Amino acid sequence: MTSLGVDRDVVIVACAISAGIHAALTPEHFDEGVGAGGGFLVAAVVLGVLAVVLTRRRAPAVALLASALVFAGLIASYVLAITNGVPLLHPEVEPVETLAVVTKAIEAVGIVAAVRALRLPIPTPAPIPPALTALIGIFSALVTLAVAGGHGGSA
Repeated sequence: MTSLGVDRDVVIVACAISAGIHAALTPEHFDEGVGAGGGFLVAAVVLGVLAVVLTRRRAPAVALLASALVFAGLIASYVLAITNGVPLLHPEVEPVETLAVVTKAIEAVGIVAAVRALRLPIPTPAPIPPALTALIGIFSALVTLAVAGGHGGSA
């Protein structure tokens, strides 16, 4: 498999993991407010759509760029959430949590892989199967539910 294939697969997996985690935490964030819950719901849906689009053999380069931008936005939003709060959506400052830091690390890896994939020639091998991508997202959501122990927990 070429580097482009590996890089795109890394982006797909990062999207699926992040989508699963955001989906699992959406109900808890709706308990905090519509803004926070809506933000998590939108993130989960957008990441899920990107993961599916990227599993197509001839996925458009714009999907890689969109993935990098979404990951960057999520990381920036988290930095705001733990330092100042996110105006209008979640104005209270969030505590730093291990699960969130791990999620942001996965998203950072996704950014690097997306940028690398964008710099390489377009002929691409078949990406990882959509069913495997869905399984990764579901597994991530289930693990998140198991370890999160409530949004205020240290997970």
